[in-house]
Amino acid sequence: MILSAARRRLQSRAFAEERAPEMIASRSFWADAGRRFLNNRMAVFSVGMLSLLILFSIFGNLLSRWSFEEIDWNVLGRIKEDGGPSLENGHWFGVDELGRDLYARVVQGTRTSLLVGFIAGPVSVMLGAMLGALAGYYGGRLDRTVLAAYTIWLAIPYIIFFVVWQAFFGRSMSQMILVIILVNWTAGLLIVRGQVMMLKNREFVDAARMLGMSDFKIIFRHLAPNVLWVVVIYTSIVIPEVIMMESLVSFLGVGIQEPNTSIGALLSQGAATMTFGTLWQLGFPAAIFVIAQVSLFYIGDGLRDALDPKER
Repeated sequence: MILSAARRRLQSRAFAEERAPEMIASRSFWADAGRRFLNNRMAVFSVGMLSLLILFSIFGNLLSRWSFEEIDWNVLGRIKEDGGPSLENGHWFGVDELGRDLYARVVQGTRTSLLVGFIAGPVSVMLGAMLGALAGYYGGRLDRTVLAAYTIWLAIPYIIFFVVWQAFFGRSMSQMILVIILVNWTAGLLIVRGQVMMLKNREFVDAARMLGMSDFKIIFRHLAPNVLWVVVIYTSIVIPEVIMMESLVSFLGVGIQEPNTSIGALLSQGAATMTFGTLWQLGFPAAIFVIAQVSLFYIGDGLRDALDPKER
């Protein structure tokens, strides 16, 4: 009888309404953020589109009948007439101005651009976040030095840095990733510095100091977890910016060296030949670029909405 009454109370609407605020308050920050992100339909759809794009860049060559540097001599010299998209000759996206299969080159270009974005972007943010955390925690001369270096670096045109760097070290993908990391070392610096300056005088940090913890442990064990959400949000912003930067420098001709390619290089080549009527050479790379940028934008927007503590 008593068990039956208790079961009815646990299953009642009044009990659920009474306990709901407590259950919501006890839910972890990351679990709550995940729930809100999954409720954002555009963000979830964009994750699906980006996943398909990643699968395309990894496994797309399995569907190709041509390699990315193989020339089809049968269409060379008749690109406008015979070089368009065709199922018959296996050029799903047509050929470029040199008779190379555009589908295989778009697959390789997508892989290159995504690799650059997803490696250089997070590494740049982590580097900037570490410098920002140190500057915000210690303040004083270190803070002034970091801010001075930040201000000077922003005044240097990064295109010039790209040209000079690649003139000395070459135009490989590894050099592209390295130079983008060096160019973007300021990413996340100011926002993490501000968060650390706000948190370093809080009670839990004072307690850690009184317990004899070193500055290193305080920064990476107590402060870093409290600014991690800021780093995640900023990383989602920087990744599409890095892909845009790589595409821009490749479009200007100082990107990855032939026969390797990237989306920016393909856009540059397509734009140069579009007046000859070969619009597919611009259209397919542009479509991939738009899908990647729009997907990353909505994913970043969803992460901002999900991780913002004010939205809890």
